Amino acid sequence: MTVTLEVAEGVGTLRLDRPPMNALDIATQDRLKELAEEAADRDDVRAVVIYGGERVFAAGADIKEMQAMDHAAMVRRSRALQDSFTAVARIPKPVVAAITGYALGGGCELALCADYRIAADNAKLGQPEILLGLIPGAGGTQRLPRLIGPSKAKDLIFTGRQVKADEALAIGLVDRVVPAAEVYEQAHAWAARLAQGPAIALRAAKESVDTGLEADIDTGLAVERNWFAGLFATEDRERGMRSFVEEGPGKAKFV
Repeated sequence: MTVTLEVAEGVGTLRLDRPPMNALDIATQDRLKELAEEAADRDDVRAVVIYGGERVFAAGADIKEMQAMDHAAMVRRSRALQDSFTAVARIPKPVVAAITGYALGGGCELALCADYRIAADNAKLGQPEILLGLIPGAGGTQRLPRLIGPSKAKDLIFTGRQVKADEALAIGLVDRVVPAAEVYEQAHAWAARLAQGPAIALRAAKESVDTGLEADIDTGLAVERNWFAGLFATEDRERGMRSFVEEGPGKAKFV
């Protein structure tokens, strides 16, 4: 399989495994969507790590496969391409990308679908589609400017240039840079800590932020208000408040 889902202690690792560069061909895209939806549905998955292995995250689409496609074929395929990445973005649980080596084109777009990005100090990221006479087609023109702002996103998309880890950190494309040997360990630790948190509240927080970014502030406040009130019906809220009153902050055990 080109993508696998391994679950341990509440953390599901979505592992890309298509050597040598984890090129995202159609079969890999479809498998990614299938497993992202599985991770979203499984109760034993409380947080997710996206990982491409020690050498490379994903160097982009399978260009040879795409070269053989004409306009009609891509019209038929483009929605499924986007849907595979959107399935990752819509996992209603914390998702972290563990980025090693190259995260280019579709690889960068996949990293953008995570809530948090930890990159190796030798990582390189970018959207080089313009160098093929194309634009990003798996969400890059939409998710990248929402993350780093329109002018920085346009610079990367217009030029197709790659950015090293330090610049990616400076512009907000990644959130943490660590030694290459520690990328997965630190990403897993981030996910494992959140896997112990209140699952419904984390889902509410993610949906409130993501929905609010796509809507006007009044709509976003309404989503927040409804989730906030709704959480008062959960056992985790009762546990959290009782623990705070009786033991102090940060000691609650959630179910």
